[in-house]
Amino acid sequence: MEDQQKVQLFERTPVPQAIIKLAVPTILSSLVMVLYNLADTYFVGMLNDPIQNAGVTLAAPVLLAFNAINNLFGVGSSSMMSRALGRKDYDTVARSSALGFYLSLFSGIAFSLLCTVFIGPLLAILGATPETAQATKEYMFWTVTCGATPAILNVVLAYLVRAEGSALHASIGTMSGCLLNIILDPIFILPWGFNMGAAGAGLATFLSNVVACLYFFVLLYVKRKHTSVCVNPKMLSFKKAVIIGICAVGVPAAIQNLLNVTGMTVLNNFTSSFGSDAVAAMGITQKVSMVPMYIAQGISQGIMPLVSYTFASGNIQRMKKTVTFSLKLSLSFLVAVTVLYLIFAEGLTRMFMDNEQIIAYGASFLRGMCLAQPFMCVDFLAVGVFQATGMGKQALIFAILRKVVLEIPALFILNWLFPLYGLAYAQPVAEVILAIAAVVTLSHLFKRLQTSASVRPKLD
Repeated sequence: MEDQQKVQLFERTPVPQAIIKLAVPTILSSLVMVLYNLADTYFVGMLNDPIQNAGVTLAAPVLLAFNAINNLFGVGSSSMMSRALGRKDYDTVARSSALGFYLSLFSGIAFSLLCTVFIGPLLAILGATPETAQATKEYMFWTVTCGATPAILNVVLAYLVRAEGSALHASIGTMSGCLLNIILDPIFILPWGFNMGAAGAGLATFLSNVVACLYFFVLLYVKRKHTSVCVNPKMLSFKKAVIIGICAVGVPAAIQNLLNVTGMTVLNNFTSSFGSDAVAAMGITQKVSMVPMYIAQGISQGIMPLVSYTFASGNIQRMKKTVTFSLKLSLSFLVAVTVLYLIFAEGLTRMFMDNEQIIAYGASFLRGMCLAQPFMCVDFLAVGVFQATGMGKQALIFAILRKVVLEIPALFILNWLFPLYGLAYAQPVAEVILAIAAVVTLSHLFKRLQTSASVRPKLD
């Protein structure tokens, strides 16, 4: 019965309704994740201590690096699973999910060990100064040394569950951890609680990710007879076709994330030379910018199973309708958010820290960075389509263009021309160019697919 419901969703439900059913839970999950990311900054900001806030900001690239593993095994495995579902190849679905789960588990453990052993050099790379190093180290103890594995498994399991169309369960699992984090943050961070500062934010994040993982394990046990997601070690195998299918999408997605980490590290290093106030303001700006960014990602990730399924089953017209409707939805929202950010930049920054210098920095940074948002959603959607269809090479090219060719050089040039304030405009420069490239590439892709597609009944 459940399998028939999945077929109905992927093949016969009208495209707008199918997108809403798949994307809305993912968007809600993304919004909760935004609140969860903002919570650390907000409650640490209540201490009115720029050093504690800078500690959370400087550790952000390491936490972002988790996504390299999430993308490698989460995006790679989920894309492989959805395409296999479109072909009705259920053995490949099970083997892909098992391989993605166990490789992410082992990678999370290795990541935490390496970061712990090399914490000294890592802090220097992140741009920590003697003033901010201790706060950064304390935050990373809970989020990385203890928390890397549950943080990675939480996201990977959500990808695997979402791959078969169970977007609601994937979102509940993610949201359960995020909501708990928001509840625990003030208890561990603020003076009336445990007064742990940045370290308390890290501890709250660690415990929340553990709870989210427990939700997914219970879910898979309860649904073990009705789910294609498999974490049974007996299904763990290294079949060449499965490994190639996962890596073709996962490796470029992981490289894309590592380039994002590199870009953030370069940005933080430039900012740190202007003092802890500038670092704290940039951290607030990055977190506020995550609100529309996560929603755009939620839409692109939510439709990935539908794009993969329709691509693999040869229903290119339904696939194209999915992408165009999603683009209109995402673009309309992000244009509205950009206008609001331009108008209320000072007020949004003041919500996190009542420091006039930080507010002045943050408002200027936010007005620059928010200009990237409408163009970013086009780029995210294009990369999501590439990942969903197994076109890892194209996704990698876009990642290299964004960071190596465009954004990182723009950081150097704009910081030289307009010290500190120019940094906020590097991302808009990159995203405008990438949005143009995305529209051209997607247009060519659909023309090629419609020309080469074999004639078969369309079910929508």
